[in-house]
Amino acid sequence: MSIIVQKFGGSSVADVSRLGVVARLVAATREAGHRVVVVVSAMGDTTDELIRLAAQVTDDPPRRELDMLLSAGERISMALLSMAIGRLGHEAISFTGSQSGILTNDRHTNARILDVRPYRVQDELERGRVVIIAGYQGVSYRREITTLGRGGTDTTAVAMAAALGAERCEIYSDVDGVYSADPRVVGDARHLPEVSYEEMQELSLAGARVLNAQAVEFARRAGIVIYARATVDGRRETRVVVGGRPRQGVAGVTGVRELVRLSLAREPGIHGELVEALTEWDVTPTRISQDDCAVVMLSRELCPDLDGLLVRFQRRFGSRLSVDRELAMASVVGSGIGRNPRNLTRAMSTLGTAEVSVLGLDTSQLRLSFFCRPRELDRAVRALHHEFVEVAADDE
Repeated sequence: MSIIVQKFGGSSVADVSRLGVVARLVAATREAGHRVVVVVSAMGDTTDELIRLAAQVTDDPPRRELDMLLSAGERISMALLSMAIGRLGHEAISFTGSQSGILTNDRHTNARILDVRPYRVQDELERGRVVIIAGYQGVSYRREITTLGRGGTDTTAVAMAAALGAERCEIYSDVDGVYSADPRVVGDARHLPEVSYEEMQELSLAGARVLNAQAVEFARRAGIVIYARATVDGRRETRVVVGGRPRQGVAGVTGVRELVRLSLAREPGIHGELVEALTEWDVTPTRISQDDCAVVMLSRELCPDLDGLLVRFQRRFGSRLSVDRELAMASVVGSGIGRNPRNLTRAMSTLGTAEVSVLGLDTSQLRLSFFCRPRELDRAVRALHHEFVEVAADDE
């Protein structure tokens, strides 16, 4: 009997009625003859609400205590879903991340999974039960509760699928797969039936919210096929597989808001001092570079305690530190997009025509990224999508 791992995001379990929809979907999968493991996020905006609650207590919450607080959200979802499935006549049992064998490093609020030992999960599957797991969390080698950062529930699901040798991992959310851009920003965004692991990982790193980058890396290493679907209407999906879509052209255009740029005037030893501070505070920068000054780019999504971190940076570096809180990033992602310098020229010309002020850029073989003001981000994404996706499709 094959094992299927299903992940449901916060919007899918936002209230009791939606939990009921999820429970029926899980029950149907079980009745089709599969063993089922379900990984859930916190309900709706619970995690954001808990972060705001912590901010009312202190402007610099200890990361250990933040993990203890934030991990509560998924435990609520898992218990309620287990009850809902039980009402449909199927035995179910819920586990926290630690109970299900998710072992991580000791990095609070942004831990990485080191190993998965799903012994209790396997035992309950053998008994015919549906196993519900709290996503986004694990336990460190020091027996401390840890959380996995933004999109951590995806990572939990794919890592568990790999450990169990699952047939597939199904990621359910409020969108029916991966698009060439956020449909709420770009009306002509195109659905992608398939995408490669490499492109999906780059899209995720550049701001696409459908799948988590670390989850895609787990899937690539284990050869797990990911199906990204909508919870309510799963008739259309995106498969993330080896090879994926055709190897030419652009996979998508993404945008990410709430970036903060920290700049330190270049002086002897400043780069080492900056790296030392990042290490001491367990900070994962979005970008770090050293030109005329040392620059670190931080994302609020990756740093739930960003305001507290900025306080610490100010205390440590004082007047040497310059902070720009009004930054966003638009990216074009596709196989080989960064290899051809003509693409960079073309993108810069497109953004100039759209009256987007480019404040910096970052490139790789699979990505061209442009920093701008948040108020210009949607305009930048639409212009780049038109140039690299819509015009390119018309030329084929």
